[in-house]
Amino acid sequence: MPKIELITEINSTLEICFDLSRSIDLHKISTAQTNEQAIAGRTSGLINLNETVTWQATHFGVKQKLTSKITALERPNYFTDKQVKGIFKSIVHEHKFEKVGNMVIMKDIFEFHSPFGFLGKLFNQLVLTNYLKRLLINRNQIIKEFAETEKWKEVLDGE
Repeated sequence: MPKIELITEINSTLEICFDLSRSIDLHKISTAQTNEQAIAGRTSGLINLNETVTWQATHFGVKQKLTSKITALERPNYFTDKQVKGIFKSIVHEHKFEKVGNMVIMKDIFEFHSPFGFLGKLFNQLVLTNYLKRLLINRNQIIKEFAETEKWKEVLDGE
């Protein structure tokens, strides 16, 4: 099962980074290139423990739906989301946050299991792992940009 681990250093507070990471509205901004939309469950605001969101997006020219559920959450230190419905056999995404000096260390651990047996494994190696890693890096850069400026108020103000 492929695993992607990313570390992003952010000059902000734990609470802002944590909340931006679970913001449905920021997720939509960070995935504009795939036209990702929240179509069921929590469709805006901050997703919380035991809540679900169903995303619809276009990847590799194919419109897909994926439903994730927040299965663990301890604000502002970590949360985990897991796929409960979608094309993958499984997806588990852990989000961890730690304050070190003036920086927040945001760690993503993203594990997925593709369908289609051997062909799925080959696709992972040739294309999918790098594709998903780029999506996560882009998302983390958007979180960083919003957290380090006043932009965070555009999606968190009033939460």
